[in-house]
Amino acid sequence: MPLRQYVYFALSSRRITAQEITDLLGIEPDETRVINPRRLPADPAKPFCQVWKVVCREPGLCVDEQIARVLSRLRPKADRIAELMKQFNSAEDEEEPGLEARLEVVRYFNDDDEQQGEAGQPQEGEKHNLFGWALDREAIDFLAATGAYLDVDEYDMTPSSPSD
Repeated sequence: MPLRQYVYFALSSRRITAQEITDLLGIEPDETRVINPRRLPADPAKPFCQVWKVVCREPGLCVDEQIARVLSRLRPKADRIAELMKQFNSAEDEEEPGLEARLEVVRYFNDDDEQQGEAGQPQEGEKHNLFGWALDREAIDFLAATGAYLDVDEYDMTPSSPSD
């Protein structure tokens, strides 16, 4: 079954920009994104939400390996991420977090457009299939230390038949 997958760690905020996150952490993101760039009445110059991401899209790696690559870049800044989470989420009058952290796993099954190979059959040099994965203790500790949550999105891209 064709499988395409990637992993990213994201910091999202409605109060600070992706550039401010970069400046505060001292790590350049792989990607940034503005979500729903409508203007808030209180501050028309700031976008609705900005997302700062460190990403691994390397094909042929299982999710555990992709997570390990992302977290290896972030681990030296884990304490700083935790400090920022406390700093921007300490106001009791805030209805929503000022900074949100998440580790995102995204998987597309039966995705013929961008195949990584047959996941059930190891490719040359591959010792495992790509379906199974787990979080190791270090990943769980990182999530707990930074206040991040894990989100897993899986999509079946099998074309529907005309009768569906």
